[in-house]
Amino acid sequence: MNKQTIGAMLERRAEDTPDATYAVFDDGTRWSYADARALAAQTAAALQRLDVGAGDRVLCWLPNGPELIRCWFGACWLGATYVPMNVSLRGGVLEHVVRTSRANVLVAHSGLVDRLAGIDLAALRTLVVVGAEASTDAALDLRRWDEVATDDEVLRNDDVADTDTQSIIYTSGTTGPSKGVLSSYRHLAATAEAAFADCLNSDDRYLVNLPLFHAGGTIGAYGMLALGGSIAVVDSFSTSSFWDTVRRLEITSCTLLGVMATFLMKEPPAPTDADNPLSIAYMVPLTEDAHAFSSRFGLDVLTMFNMTEVSCPLISERNPTTPGSCGRVRKGVEVRLVDDHGADVSEGEVGELLVRTDDRFALNSGYDGMPAETERAWADDWFHTGDAFRRDAEGNYFFVDRMKDAIRRRGENISSFEVEAEALACPDVREAAAVATPSEHGEDEVLLIVAPSVGHSIDERALHDFLAERMAHFMVPRYVRVIDDLPKTATNKIEKHLLRTEGVAAGTWDREAAGIKVTRERLT
Repeated sequence: MNKQTIGAMLERRAEDTPDATYAVFDDGTRWSYADARALAAQTAAALQRLDVGAGDRVLCWLPNGPELIRCWFGACWLGATYVPMNVSLRGGVLEHVVRTSRANVLVAHSGLVDRLAGIDLAALRTLVVVGAEASTDAALDLRRWDEVATDDEVLRNDDVADTDTQSIIYTSGTTGPSKGVLSSYRHLAATAEAAFADCLNSDDRYLVNLPLFHAGGTIGAYGMLALGGSIAVVDSFSTSSFWDTVRRLEITSCTLLGVMATFLMKEPPAPTDADNPLSIAYMVPLTEDAHAFSSRFGLDVLTMFNMTEVSCPLISERNPTTPGSCGRVRKGVEVRLVDDHGADVSEGEVGELLVRTDDRFALNSGYDGMPAETERAWADDWFHTGDAFRRDAEGNYFFVDRMKDAIRRRGENISSFEVEAEALACPDVREAAAVATPSEHGEDEVLLIVAPSVGHSIDERALHDFLAERMAHFMVPRYVRVIDDLPKTATNKIEKHLLRTEGVAAGTWDREAAGIKVTRERLT
């Protein structure tokens, strides 16, 4: 069966409603369903000429836009696997993703190509550049997008099954390197159906402002394809232009992740606030002023819990009234809350959330090339989320904390392991620990605690500049604290809980107080 594959759905939509709009882009580009189907087949032909076939991986390193969706759909048309990369990656984390993906072909924005210099390119042999002219010293066959993207089409691979892997999306590691989550078409379909089926229809237009290298972006693009609706694709979320974008692109639904809703609520009220086409906003997490948000902007609010590996196991009703709730268990899902020994906890107590679905493929298919990590996550046939929750008497679930060492900042999950690895690359740093510390915006900030190498001293500003050149903007620590030695257990493990408790102690350097802003690099 392949009814849920992207290729099969594109063909059905192009046949049934060829002139209906599937996608509108911020630059004015508009695709009908017939356009989307043709562009997928043409991109598949280009990839095939680069020796991409069924089962191969295609690395895609692009911002949200037409080319990225073409690469995704074109790869799936062939039965290949879409492997998107965060456009903020650089240094060791970039090398890790390139190496573990085992891809031969990389399609990249010209503004990112320089970051490939000096890293292990592993199996890569072809680089397709989108945008301006670019060159690289890397030993790669360099092609331009407009050279390979022609009007030739290939037939869809009809042997692709719904249970095949359609994407590998890298999610930040917490006690080790980032992991590539294997996601089948059934997994993506189950996630989209859980989120949208009872709320949206073919008349809706969903805003894709979350990146398409995250599950949050792909769910919306796939979900509206499944419903026969449309998407509006923008590069990223912007508080100042959000409502203008909603009105201009006629958007009816969106997801507001992290502090997005908070930022919108903090804007000065205007008489036109409720004069917009938005009817549903998925607010994750549910803020305390969700009701005020709903009233001010004239829309319904829902909330849910999801992660790359699962499929929205918890979702709320419209306009939930329980503050802080992530919703209740949806149909087709079982969950447990367990303690450190795997025993179920009582109502009101905190435990790790475990998930199981009626359809095994409605969850991830494991971590790519990481059998030990996959086995641990899937112990006893339950998926262990690593997140702590509690449950009330009415069946509402409340997120409490991450049980591991991930840090959540500006909608991004940050691996403390990877921040520490980059800090340790500095010759002045002997040991390092990265922990979350509360932000005034309601999420986390990154606090890096370091100890100097023997005979060295650490200048916080110099360390900041060193890290800013080596990691994604959202990973760069806001706070740096220098101490002589990090606290450790008898087995020489750093006691991060003590560092979290101490937080931003006296003498901690704050880049914002120093007048330094770290922002996402804009690609043109």
